[in-house]
Amino acid sequence: MIIINFKNCVAGKKALTLAKLIEKHLPHAIVAVPSVDIEEIHLKTKLRVFAQHVDAIKGRATGFLLPETTKSVGASGTLLNHSEHPLPFKILKQTIQRTHKAGLRVVLCAPSIKEAKKFIPLKPWAIAYEDPKLIGSGKSITEFRTEEVKKFAQLFKKTKIIPLCGAGINKVEDVKAAKKLGCKGVLIASAIATASPKNAEDFLKGLAKI
Repeated sequence: MIIINFKNCVAGKKALTLAKLIEKHLPHAIVAVPSVDIEEIHLKTKLRVFAQHVDAIKGRATGFLLPETTKSVGASGTLLNHSEHPLPFKILKQTIQRTHKAGLRVVLCAPSIKEAKKFIPLKPWAIAYEDPKLIGSGKSITEFRTEEVKKFAQLFKKTKIIPLCGAGINKVEDVKAAKKLGCKGVLIASAIATASPKNAEDFLKGLAKI
């Protein structure tokens, strides 16, 4: 499983162009896109589209992105608790419960093995181990946190939760390493979302051969 997080690096026409490039080479990838682009990318590609975050606020909700709204415009899931948008555990639990009711899958980001263990009872679809110190650094978690990634993946052998890893994933070898360490997929962001069109396509072509 490959999830590509656009963050807010690209939006609008650029986001759609990138999504179509991803679809060309990795038609089974998941893209986590800015909320304003969910519907268009859902309608104009066959990719699975995830939100980057949703809120479980009740009542008046100006400025918040609700799970039900997200689902209605074509999202099939969401990231939650990314290091750039962390949530207190109580709020996280409420958000996951509501997100499940809305019919969205949850990829829950965990900054450590300790947090990942704590998240297992919440029963998300997947948990992604991402060391915040390595995000956007170009230093792959598979190389700089090798033993931790291996221990993380082992947490889920008796569960249905999918183990993923991310942070600094920037080459095909990183994705291969993640699989060897026991993860079922990766989260990629900067290496594609901020890359030149040529570099992004070269990376995608390499991923397609795995």
